[in-house]
Amino acid sequence: MSKIRLAMIGCGGNSSGHANNLKRNPDVQIIAACDVSKDISNGYIDRILADVEPRPAAYDNIPKMLADIKPEAVLISTPHTLHFEQGMMALDAGCHVFMEKPMVTSSEHAYKLAEKVKETGKVFVIGYNTSCSANFYYLREQIRNKSLGKLELVIGYITQDWLRATKGAWRQVPELSGGGQAYDSGAHLLNSLCWSVESPVAEVFSFIDNCGAKVDINSSINVKFTNGVMASIVISGNCPSPGGSHMAFIFDGGRIEIDGWGGGWIKVYEGNKFVEKPPIIPEMSAGPADYNFIDAILGRAEPRTSATNGIIHSELMDAIYESARTGLPARPK
Repeated sequence: MSKIRLAMIGCGGNSSGHANNLKRNPDVQIIAACDVSKDISNGYIDRILADVEPRPAAYDNIPKMLADIKPEAVLISTPHTLHFEQGMMALDAGCHVFMEKPMVTSSEHAYKLAEKVKETGKVFVIGYNTSCSANFYYLREQIRNKSLGKLELVIGYITQDWLRATKGAWRQVPELSGGGQAYDSGAHLLNSLCWSVESPVAEVFSFIDNCGAKVDINSSINVKFTNGVMASIVISGNCPSPGGSHMAFIFDGGRIEIDGWGGGWIKVYEGNKFVEKPPIIPEMSAGPADYNFIDAILGRAEPRTSATNGIIHSELMDAIYESARTGLPARPK
């Protein structure tokens, strides 16, 4: 069987992790890398893809790359505000698309991109940290089948030394990032929340502190979903202690605590009893998100994420920023 011909759009650190994964996938042939200059693209190929044969082509122009080599799939890992235009170009060129989170930085763009995905019929996956983990799959199944009763509340926090770690980088440039820590590392927690609850956002009230930066650093966010679930999330970007993440999903018949960053651990309480060995099996894992993307293209798996997830996240983010700006509750438009 022929391999999926895939091109990398964006040659930064996050992209490197995906490239290291995908070059080891027997069903993938990485054929090109594109960034703002060929020097950057060639340097990326030399560092990350030197063992890929034949050598991937280096590009500094996405439309030219798509026209020249006609990849079947692309992986987009670029500054957030560029995702919409790049995703639309790739879909118009007939490519399946893996999009790093956040999908886009406005709900208007989210709806347009989702319509394009539907129109083209291409596989579209967002790079969430937790959606492919066995622990979060188990959690979502318990929410769906109400094995612990009705989900009522979710709390969570994430801490990171983000303000200092990203100083001088594009992540603190609003025109490129679309926002700060809530749109960057904080998005992992918010994506875990929205992916698990599976409901549109009804109302948001938030406070934001930029800590002297041009983008949000610390956030305190309260969310009510249309299905009645309420959530309280704290995102810290100014904490020098080692990065931490914790979420608790509170049901009327139990509780599940879980690592909201990567789904690496889970604790289940049924009633007032700790469940020593919850029935989590390896088959609940879809492997890395980029592997789920490839499996979905080949018809071996369902995509664990979709443009619908991106819409809900975008509406949440728009409401977070509107509420913080006005000092009032905000609702998706």
